[in-house]
Amino acid sequence: MRYLSISTASAALFLWAQIAGAADKDFNGKWDLTIHKTPADKAWWLEISGAGTSRITGTCTCTPDGLEAIQNARIENGVLRFSYDKPQTPGRAGRGPEPAVHAEYEAKLVNGKLEGKADYAQKPWSFTGERAPVINEHDDGSWVTGTPVELFNGKDLTGWTGITTGSTSGWRVENGVLTTDGKGENIATNQKFWNFELHAEFKVAEKNSNSGIGLRGRYEVQIQNDYGKGEPGLHGMGALYHRIPPRVNASKPAGEWQTYDIRLVGRDVTTMLNGQTLYEKAVIDGLTGSLSYDPHEALPGPIELQGDHATVYFRKVTLTPLTKR
Repeated sequence: MRYLSISTASAALFLWAQIAGAADKDFNGKWDLTIHKTPADKAWWLEISGAGTSRITGTCTCTPDGLEAIQNARIENGVLRFSYDKPQTPGRAGRGPEPAVHAEYEAKLVNGKLEGKADYAQKPWSFTGERAPVINEHDDGSWVTGTPVELFNGKDLTGWTGITTGSTSGWRVENGVLTTDGKGENIATNQKFWNFELHAEFKVAEKNSNSGIGLRGRYEVQIQNDYGKGEPGLHGMGALYHRIPPRVNASKPAGEWQTYDIRLVGRDVTTMLNGQTLYEKAVIDGLTGSLSYDPHEALPGPIELQGDHATVYFRKVTLTPLTKR
């Protein structure tokens, strides 16, 4: 009887380990995260691989530095835990060193969704996560243009709202040009859109000008003064921020008007800067972190303009919806 009880206990332990491993695997995949903070002006993205094994890896936009690899990932009693650390680094010219960063995260599965909390740069936020949806629409030649919509009317900020306070203060319209000196919050259209072509005419005015255009409130196309700087990389002019680098630096000098022509179908994105193709039908893997505040990837979302970095001007923002032929 003693031998039988030991065997039974061993079998039960083995079965429990199998069940636990199977449950742990449910953390794997891509997740769109809603951050429960007021105002609700931030959304994150998380990808987990290897859950249910001894080696868990992943990336997220939940770090203070944007899209980064997670660290020290493990699952303890059904709770996924990971962290992010960055040592102190020298500051930019004229600034002191940037402090070290430590952030802790944990999440559990509840009815197929994530429920978690984060100590993010000393900001204790909770979050929930839904699996990133499968989007089967592609830029396959079956889409036709509809009637263009002028998102900026050339006179005022009708149709736009600040995503943090609801206010468009810090932005102004003068002589048909919309501008901010870097003291405005990020603004978004009241209307939401799905598949579209977007034409924007803009100008950067300073050495360190920095702005961006948010697509559906999720994916940022970078605006930055990169004239003469070589390859822009993942954070330079024209990049789908953190995600897709431009193949060429097509920037004009600060003070000259420039044009973006962006086409988005499902997650397929094509971007042209000043008539040059930066990437064509590239697939967006997930939220960019920067300018991400609407995590519901299967639904239409707004167009955003970033206003909190430096001086930028817009004189045209035109959206043309795309519909199935």
